[in-house]
Amino acid sequence: MTGPGAAPSGNGVAGHGVPGSSAAGTSSGATAGATGGATAGATAWPSGAATGVGSLPGTDIGEAVRTVLGELPDLPHLPELPARGPGADMIGRGAGLLAGLPVELYAGRWRIAARPGRDLRRTLDLLDRDLDALTEQTTGLTGPLKVQAPGPWTLAASIELPTGGRMLRDHGAVRDLTASLAEGLRAHVADVVKRVPGATLLLQLDEPSLPAVLDGHVPTESGLGTLRAVEATTAEAALRSIVEAVGVPVVVHCCAPGVPFSMIQASGAAAVSFDLDLVGDLDPLGEFLDAGLGVFAGAVATQSPPGGRPPSSAEVADRVRRLWRRIGFPAERLAEQVVVTPACGLAGATPDYARAAMKVCVEAGRRLAEHDR
Repeated sequence: MTGPGAAPSGNGVAGHGVPGSSAAGTSSGATAGATGGATAGATAWPSGAATGVGSLPGTDIGEAVRTVLGELPDLPHLPELPARGPGADMIGRGAGLLAGLPVELYAGRWRIAARPGRDLRRTLDLLDRDLDALTEQTTGLTGPLKVQAPGPWTLAASIELPTGGRMLRDHGAVRDLTASLAEGLRAHVADVVKRVPGATLLLQLDEPSLPAVLDGHVPTESGLGTLRAVEATTAEAALRSIVEAVGVPVVVHCCAPGVPFSMIQASGAAAVSFDLDLVGDLDPLGEFLDAGLGVFAGAVATQSPPGGRPPSSAEVADRVRRLWRRIGFPAERLAEQVVVTPACGLAGATPDYARAAMKVCVEAGRRLAEHDR
């Protein structure tokens, strides 16, 4: 992976590495489209698959990897354990991947630093431990494998400039951050491919702040105002630079209301991940699916409901089918294009509930596949 001393090259884009290219071990089942995304009917996961969003409870990465490999055999992911503290949180983990932009903690917030220091070393050490655990337990693994990192807009809305204030307020700083992230993620993906050579890698970009960035709802440092909205074309270009740099299929995860499906589609992403409870207008989602792209449907609650158990796999599968019927697509395409997931990360759940939620997702995915045969 890329350390803090590496400098981004140019704009951080390494050619046109789109889903379906031979770069970084991508599956030949995903072919390149005109916009850099997957063409209709091409997916990088098996029919009826299920996966997790990323985070899990606990602090033992070895146990977390074993759990994911056991519970999510068709599409496992590298788990994230934010309970370990700073550097294991989503923003710190992503900041550690920036090439040539060292970070530090200041008053509980991540900000750009003058030079690498203790906070960055801890962040990189945690990620190295996670990758070592993944390497040890995936010997001989073939098939899809997902890793996650925050996207450029969520990082820009969270990391502060050395002088204070979010990076989002400075267009030049956002450009530098995007280039740095593209370079760092390209190296990170290459490292994971080297460690797990039989896997078909997917990269999930976590963008929970994307709707707020587009709508101008990101608060200023004082909290008394908001930063101005970013134009959709600008946001799309930043996402596209990441998609093109990493050379593997990209899933954009957004667990906030107002998921910008059209913009994500135009960025060249292969799939979108979202909470089914937050879907409003179905037309943009329908257009996304009509392009043959994938949907990671967040259909299982992240916290234990009254009674302590997640819904049954039959209930989850029926919920996904109902949405599919409302959009009006043929039933035989459902299991191919839809991956069943929890609504978001499971870091706030109990270990027992997290395992139960993953199991329900897997069983629901298989129900969808069996129903459509």
